[in-house]
Amino acid sequence: MKMNGARALLESLKREGVELVFGYPGGVVLKLYDEVYKMKFPNILTGHEQGAVHAADGYARASGKVGVVFATSGPGAANLITGIATANMDSIPLVCITGQVANHAIGKDSFQEVDVSGITTPISKHNYLVKNVEELPRVVKEAFFIAKTGRPGPVCIDIAADVFNTEFDFMYSEKVNLRGYSGKYPVTESAVDEVVKAIEASQRPLIFVGGGVTLSETSDDLRKIVDILGCPSTSTLMGLGCLDADNSGYLGFAGMHGSYGANMAIQSCDLLLAIGMRFSDRVTGRVKDFAPNAKIVHFELDLAEVNKNVHADLKVVGDLRQSLPMLLNKLERSSTNFAEKFSAWRIQAVEKGREHPFGWTDDGDAIKPGALITRISNLCDDNTIAVTDVGQHQMWAAQFFKVRKPRQFLTSGGLGTMGYGLPAAMGAKLACPDKNVVLITGDGSIMMNIQELATVADHDIDIKIVIVHNFILGMVGQWQRLFYNHHYSASELKCKRDFVKIANAMGMRGFRLTKAEELSADLPEIFYSKGAALIDVFVPEEENVLPMVPGGRRLDQMVLD
Repeated sequence: MKMNGARALLESLKREGVELVFGYPGGVVLKLYDEVYKMKFPNILTGHEQGAVHAADGYARASGKVGVVFATSGPGAANLITGIATANMDSIPLVCITGQVANHAIGKDSFQEVDVSGITTPISKHNYLVKNVEELPRVVKEAFFIAKTGRPGPVCIDIAADVFNTEFDFMYSEKVNLRGYSGKYPVTESAVDEVVKAIEASQRPLIFVGGGVTLSETSDDLRKIVDILGCPSTSTLMGLGCLDADNSGYLGFAGMHGSYGANMAIQSCDLLLAIGMRFSDRVTGRVKDFAPNAKIVHFELDLAEVNKNVHADLKVVGDLRQSLPMLLNKLERSSTNFAEKFSAWRIQAVEKGREHPFGWTDDGDAIKPGALITRISNLCDDNTIAVTDVGQHQMWAAQFFKVRKPRQFLTSGGLGTMGYGLPAAMGAKLACPDKNVVLITGDGSIMMNIQELATVADHDIDIKIVIVHNFILGMVGQWQRLFYNHHYSASELKCKRDFVKIANAMGMRGFRLTKAEELSADLPEIFYSKGAALIDVFVPEEENVLPMVPGGRRLDQMVLD
């Protein structure tokens, strides 16, 4: 078929099953957007390019599909950078398509020219600069293959403006041939045999689950393994939902603001089965004292992550979609009654956690964050997707929102991106229209991409937005209280932010809650009502997220009160 590059790009996206894109037009992508108009290709116009890329990220996390974003050259492309880095840190599959100045203008500091390939090389899985229209279909095919295979990640395609206008004979290949990359990561069976021997020899094994389980869609196999072993388990922040929060041996998430039970179990176990996680500094505490009594087993697809932060005594490198079924099969055939063997250890770990559970102290009429999140969790069914921004509210959400399924809790884990939540919640709802979506954000984070309230209203995106409003940059303020003698330097938000009026001005409903009794009296009616709503909830300013492992401390050196 004879067509121009702009139409060829959209046809290629259709072949990859793309149902909608998020984007913002500009000069060099006007031809592309003209074809969007002609083809009636679904495009969600956001208020800012950063909103578009976070929305594509939320779409990908909620659905498991590849999220797609468009931006123009120069400032448009540069505004995607934070979102690309966010997706890269958390291994989220995106294809980010940017316009570039025309071929003859590249490298001349032309109007709205930015070296997108140079900027994105360290923060993407791969990138392309397309200067020849004939290469465009192949590049798109490769980009989707790279983004979603192996360890997923963002792929950037920068396209010269004249490519959009140039006509050629369009053909789309169904095959990808990349030298040195097949997207396959086979598992060595002997490595799994060694793990089974280690489990059989252990007395106090602990399963530690990360986001790789969600990405590989292997939570069902993981849950069966947990049931067979009957040992305690924990997760990273990104691993929330891989195990049911109500599982009898699940200790909550681990790390800096993780549960007392999870952190103590890590320090006490004799075998740590780390599955699809990368030993981030937020979960290890002081690395040299991490799991000091344990033989560490690392199930990991990306060899670069093995022994990067924590030394693994045994490693199973390869796709969890192969290694976990293999492990499950071998455990089922073992003569050892694991559940009976590890029962006392599981009970001990659970009881230890009960010594210092997540909780809060009632304070008269004040709404405590823990009480707020618990109430939200109780109002939500198992198909609700919870999305957070970054800060204290993020940790309270991780502590008190019961996550029972994969892809039910979306948050920026590795990069810790304020402003992620609102657009990501939009993307999640558009990906999963039959599911309820609730955003838990803060009065600092919501300001980062507050323009997207207009996008929510424009597209009638039915999400509930809860602002944990404590009049301070919460996590910054907490550190300043604990370690900087209450010096609230540039962290207090005392200027009047009337989020209810802002919501109304943007075209959506707004509510305010200030008293504890309103959590029962008013919150349910708002939550169960149809249509988007913003709920501004006042909480005490000097409320800390606890437990907390200060930087440079061991996991068992937690600040508890």
